[in-house]
Amino acid sequence: MDTRRGYVMRARAAAVEDTRRRILRAVWELGRETMSVEIVLADVAERAGVTVRTVLRHFGSRDGLFAAALEFVQTELLCAREVPAGGDTRSAVSALFDEYEDIGDWVITMLGQENTVPEVRRITDRGRAMHREWVQQAFDPFRRGDQLAEEQVDLLVVATDVYTWKLLRRDRGLDRTTAEDRVDTLVHAVLADTT
Repeated sequence: MDTRRGYVMRARAAAVEDTRRRILRAVWELGRETMSVEIVLADVAERAGVTVRTVLRHFGSRDGLFAAALEFVQTELLCAREVPAGGDTRSAVSALFDEYEDIGDWVITMLGQENTVPEVRRITDRGRAMHREWVQQAFDPFRRGDQLAEEQVDLLVVATDVYTWKLLRRDRGLDRTTAEDRVDTLVHAVLADTT
């Protein structure tokens, strides 16, 4: 293959990927702004700077678009939650609070709709599974035994859940540092319990 043709193919592939990311980011932004999954394809296309036809060409259907957007958002959130190797529990809690401060209110709104909107239920179910996996990975280095016990994982999920953030930040009105301290205290108590 000649060099020029290879360059053109790489440039074309990069342009396609850039368009996909703009579309997925548009879905995410519109969902957060409207606090809903009721998003119109024309709005997504306009936000992404493409046509509805381009959106459908990339994702096939509205359902295909939302499935891809869910994967995209989950990947973005997991990257943002990543705890540095050798970090401490406070680093994990702080990374989580970064996310909750940004989208916690949106998550709470989605949780309020999960029993009536099947599309939202798929999102919240994925979110729960993602959070549990993150808890296992983030706190496994701080375990006392061979692995985190199932009970410890359950308690760590509760200690770091978005509802815990809401109770401390929104309902109690605590500042972020104090709320993080309280969650870190809960995490330490669960990790210290070896019974």
